[in-house]
Amino acid sequence: MRIAIFGATGATGLLLTERCLAAGHTVKVLARNPATFRFASQVEVIQGDAKDPAAVRQTVAGSDVVFNALGARSFKREEVLEIAVPLIIAAMQDLGVRRIIALGSAGALPTSLDKQPAYRRWIVQNIVYNTILKWPVASQIAQYAALSTSNLDWTMVMPAMLTNSPARGSYRIDADALPRNGSRIARADVADFMMQQLTSPQWIRKGVYLAY
Repeated sequence: MRIAIFGATGATGLLLTERCLAAGHTVKVLARNPATFRFASQVEVIQGDAKDPAAVRQTVAGSDVVFNALGARSFKREEVLEIAVPLIIAAMQDLGVRRIIALGSAGALPTSLDKQPAYRRWIVQNIVYNTILKWPVASQIAQYAALSTSNLDWTMVMPAMLTNSPARGSYRIDADALPRNGSRIARADVADFMMQQLTSPQWIRKGVYLAY
């Protein structure tokens, strides 16, 4: 399978790249600094920025599936997803690439906290989502809106807080909201779940929540 990866230089993107290569897939990534990319010698690297339509199109071209692991690198207003995701969608539509599997976050939808106890729902919504993670959450809301209104075969994986701990291989999956008291999950487990979506139709045109 020919796979294009956006955000391949990030923590989750690196795990996806590693897993794609291990599975024998052909990988193309977009990177601003190819020389610093750990897997540069094993993949096709397009040098550029995800906000550049030409670079995005070149990355998508010839692919069967797109992974989007782009995300905020700080708590500041960056608008990477607000700009890049519509460009990726447009390139895919123009080039006839239909499948995209995107890394999102549990705050992408207003119903994401519906299964949490009232006290936790208040804390997360008012202290975390509305203050600390205000701009990253806004970006994820924008990503979901762009994907869900497209005609692509999209899946948006919406995990709880990501950690760098080893994969457990076992976690809760929920179609409607973040699992009750689910607060974290390892990037490795999320990457494994995203890889499973390469061959599974279960979550096409849906968002899905993950947490321990």
